[in-house]
Amino acid sequence: MTFSPEPPFTHGQPAKAAGTTAVLYCNLGTPEAPTAAALRPYLAQFLSDHRVIEIPKLLWWLILHGIILRLRPKKSAAKYATIWTTEGSPLKVWTARQALLLGGRLAERGHHIEVRYAMRYGQPSIASELAALKASGVTRILVLPAYPQYSGTSTASVFDAVYSWAAKTRLIPELRFVNHYHDHPGYIAALAARVQAHWALHGRAEKLLMSFHGVPERTLHLGDPYHCECHKTARLVAEHLGLEKTQYLVTFQSRFGKAKWLEPYTEPTMVAQAQAGLKSVDVLCPGFTGDCLETLEEIAQEAKEAFLHAGGQSFNYIACLNDSPEWLAALGDIAEQHLSGWPTREAADAPALAASRTAALAIGARQ
Repeated sequence: MTFSPEPPFTHGQPAKAAGTTAVLYCNLGTPEAPTAAALRPYLAQFLSDHRVIEIPKLLWWLILHGIILRLRPKKSAAKYATIWTTEGSPLKVWTARQALLLGGRLAERGHHIEVRYAMRYGQPSIASELAALKASGVTRILVLPAYPQYSGTSTASVFDAVYSWAAKTRLIPELRFVNHYHDHPGYIAALAARVQAHWALHGRAEKLLMSFHGVPERTLHLGDPYHCECHKTARLVAEHLGLEKTQYLVTFQSRFGKAKWLEPYTEPTMVAQAQAGLKSVDVLCPGFTGDCLETLEEIAQEAKEAFLHAGGQSFNYIACLNDSPEWLAALGDIAEQHLSGWPTREAADAPALAASRTAALAIGARQ
């Protein structure tokens, strides 16, 4: 095996005094544009991941390249076009913003830490950001996925990408990984605050529905904790809001293929509830830390239309955590907890630290 070249180094040179610890904030990814041409390579990378699709590789290769990548890019591009912003993909916009603000939060708490973001699929890639951090002199990296609930299909796939990069690296930095934070008090409080703020402005619907991204049901029976962690998150949020069991629902969205996925499914549940007489519903997507295609198009557009068409009268989508102050405070707490024991308070480069704080404060002032 050929290893990647190491950064230039002179034996005997002093170690870098500051900036040797970093956080890499990792999200799923997004195409570069809402077009079929941009969707094709993105979907090819995503759907080629053995963590995402656990069927024999040869059979799946034939299905993926013979059918899916011929038909799905155009359909997916049309969906992305409905939520695309002047800044680009919402998922990328929110991920970049969260990383910047997390860096500012940690700087305010006295830590001298570089925070970057990376995508499991698409750009900037995990490998490229790890290489850039190493080249800048970073020797300790905390890998922080944007997934509160652990799943082999998402969290473990991020770790796979880190391991793949490390397997080609001669001098590997110290690495730490955050597996999950589905029950972290700050995360739960931030979700509850999002709901309470919505209720204060718009009133409260008859029920709160919490929709999580789905995964194949077989993963539950094979030992994946995702299903249980989603239900624990929902229960803790409901308890924080003082809800009885009859006042909220937990569902799973984003099915793919014909296999059975975690149930109950979000849209069919909404339709059934409306047909049974439910007139108003508030919908929260706790598993997504930033708004994206699955929340803005699948829930706020498609599910809303289905609920209203089935007889519902009021469908209220509650935005994801995005850049809410409560979430950024929680994210800072989570990072600090997992950075414990690493020297992160070295004598910092004053101009760089000041610039980080200024950028974060400027963004915070616009919230």
